[in-house]
Amino acid sequence: MSKKYLYLSIALIFSILFSACTQAELGTAIGGLGGAAVGGQIGDKKHRTRNAIIGAFAGTMIGYIVGNEMDKSDKQKLNNTFETTPSHKKVKWINPDNNNSYEVTPEPAYTANDGRPCRDAYIQAVIDGKYKQVKTTACRNNNGIWEIIK
Repeated sequence: MSKKYLYLSIALIFSILFSACTQAELGTAIGGLGGAAVGGQIGDKKHRTRNAIIGAFAGTMIGYIVGNEMDKSDKQKLNNTFETTPSHKKVKWINPDNNNSYEVTPEPAYTANDGRPCRDAYIQAVIDGKYKQVKTTACRNNNGIWEIIK
């Protein structure tokens, strides 16, 4: 893969970002950009372009599920799950306003390089009747809120 594919992907995501009309579109674009940035830094230099494209795809999915389709109540439940749920215990809920359902299974906490506590989690969701599954990572910020970082 060449750098032109990376630049084309980034340009496409930026065009979505700046023309986004809905919160879902905006979150998907931001997730894609973040995923591309993280993916581009992982692995050896020979495969960074490929990793950036894979990261952009994964970030887009995570951004879509977590950042866009979850309302305030869902995000609070997700934060509570990261904060209080024992590792490997599944937490389930259904949003009564939109009937979206979520199953979150957090992994053990660990300390990131910057000193923040972090946890990985598997999220399975049914959003608008469509099944989606992602693995995500969240770290606690200085305000005690868990933020999705990938």
